[in-house]
Amino acid sequence: MAGDEKLSILSPTQHLAASAEAGAITAFFTNPFWVVKTRMCATDRTDPGAYKGLFDGLYQIARYEGIKGLYKGMIPALFGVSHGALQFMAYEELKKWRFKVNMKDPDRLNNMEYLLMAATSKIFATIITYPYQLVRARLQYQRTEIKYNGVIDTIKKVYRTESILGFYKGLAPNLIRVLPGTCTTFLVYENMMSFFKKHARYET
Repeated sequence: MAGDEKLSILSPTQHLAASAEAGAITAFFTNPFWVVKTRMCATDRTDPGAYKGLFDGLYQIARYEGIKGLYKGMIPALFGVSHGALQFMAYEELKKWRFKVNMKDPDRLNNMEYLLMAATSKIFATIITYPYQLVRARLQYQRTEIKYNGVIDTIKKVYRTESILGFYKGLAPNLIRVLPGTCTTFLVYENMMSFFKKHARYET
């Protein structure tokens, strides 16, 4: 059993690759919904042409902008896949580091340790990938009035008019919004995994 557990430990590269592949598939299927969400959040329901809801938004975009309209921001979204990949890699590496420092089983850490590692890995991944999210949002917000012509053009215009800090607009509110959910998700995940492992041992 101990040998099998050691063989099941993935390297940082393997964690990165597995997370990136899952993220790319998710991005492909969810991008149209993100386009609609971005536009609905940036407009008032009383504005001319405002979407009545999710399905109305999908219909209007497909009708007036074609399938390409539903996949605006897809390229930066694929780059953004690295966010989840980096987060999971960092989280697993932090668990391994904690084990090496205190010779503690990474599957038996306490809840506070899980929370701190979840928060640290989320902040790490967000700081590295946040510019992708900003570029993606700028591209998706566009309707008929085209201000940005692709990813490279968006990067150039943001840097020219807002400097490097422009790529991190809204970073602090974003972290405040996502950190509680991230920490809760990882905490529940780890505790459920621990529960199922104990249950499996009792059955065997």
